Amino acid sequence: MMRGMAKRFLIGNEPRCDIDSLDNLFEQPTRRDLMRMGLVCGAAGMLCRINALPAQDVAGTGALVGPELEGVIRHEARFWEKRDQKRVLCKLCPRECEVADVERGYCGVRENQGGSYQTLVYGALCSANVDPIEKKPLFHYLPGTTAFSIATAGCNIECKFCQNWQISQFRPEQVRSVEVPPKRLIAACRNRHSPTIAYTYSEPVIFYEYMYDTAALARTQGIGSVMISNGYIQEQPLRELCRHLTGVKIDFKAFSEKFYTDVCAGQLKPVLKTLETLKDIGIWFELVILVIPTLNDSPGEIKAMSEWVLKHLGPDVPMHFTRFHPTYRVTNLPRTPVSTLERCRKIALEAGVRYVYAGNVPMHPGGNTYCHNCQHELIKRVGFRVVSNNLRQGKCPKCDTAIPGVWSQKQALGKEKVSG
Repeated sequence: MMRGMAKRFLIGNEPRCDIDSLDNLFEQPTRRDLMRMGLVCGAAGMLCRINALPAQDVAGTGALVGPELEGVIRHEARFWEKRDQKRVLCKLCPRECEVADVERGYCGVRENQGGSYQTLVYGALCSANVDPIEKKPLFHYLPGTTAFSIATAGCNIECKFCQNWQISQFRPEQVRSVEVPPKRLIAACRNRHSPTIAYTYSEPVIFYEYMYDTAALARTQGIGSVMISNGYIQEQPLRELCRHLTGVKIDFKAFSEKFYTDVCAGQLKPVLKTLETLKDIGIWFELVILVIPTLNDSPGEIKAMSEWVLKHLGPDVPMHFTRFHPTYRVTNLPRTPVSTLERCRKIALEAGVRYVYAGNVPMHPGGNTYCHNCQHELIKRVGFRVVSNNLRQGKCPKCDTAIPGVWSQKQALGKEKVSG
């Protein structure tokens, strides 16, 4: 299935990046680089795609530079079974695509070649940027640090409101990319002094093999890995992957099967299973709900979602209610009123969820972190920038309550106990 062939010509409207030398990939950043990186992080960092090739991430940070890929990168896929007549059954995500010879699964990046399933995006990066970790958003994971953020083309669902549709809804041949093996990505991350690699922008489940290998190697070198995902993955691959990840953020689209079916071409039930599995594994994770007027913003749905989170995941999983901006195929609806976010936040807090945020609203007090015991302000944010952090070894300085989260790199890598 070839989705989006006609719209590929819109790629020319994508944000472009400046071009530096390939040597910058392995050089230590200069003072000027660091100043530029700080400005980017403080300004919330516009997503920079590698569609202007040869390319890198945001200008001056010296990240991913290299020649444009010609064709695709073929790499053995994981989690599939052989079927008759050279067909294969993919077991990576809940779709379980049965794929004939020389055909691809729904994601468009996994292909059957003679009865052998292959991924076509192993290390084929089309986007890279050094982001504040708060942009993911992860608010209880190493606040104030950066994440070396990367993506390939493709996704295993299709959200009609996708903000990164120019890469998520295209096949690898339709998006300009550069080849970056795991070792090179880790070297770039170390050179930029980012403690974390974030697999984000599109859907990292579809480049599972690359994410898995990179996260496993990065962890041995003291670098964490966070997956920014829609949660559309089967239990076995999720459990194996989480042995190497240090955090997860799940986009919880709605608490409605109809929404998932009509708006995302997916299903709610597998996502709920993913959330319960993450809870069982014990890895740190946070939830983001993009609140879209008239589609998933009813008080009843928000209340039901919050009660489900409390019952199945516990009170300490942060919930981020974020503001919708018209994009992709949903351009007929207005921006989410700030009052709607405030109402959602209030409903979740009253349900018993302890850490609830209002997102995409700079300077809003709902973007700060408060102690759930005494309500003391712990972390103050302006946009994606942390302006003050009053935590003391993961505890409230006023009442000494342990605050759930990942507050140090040692903790992220499993060398300290997670707070909370």
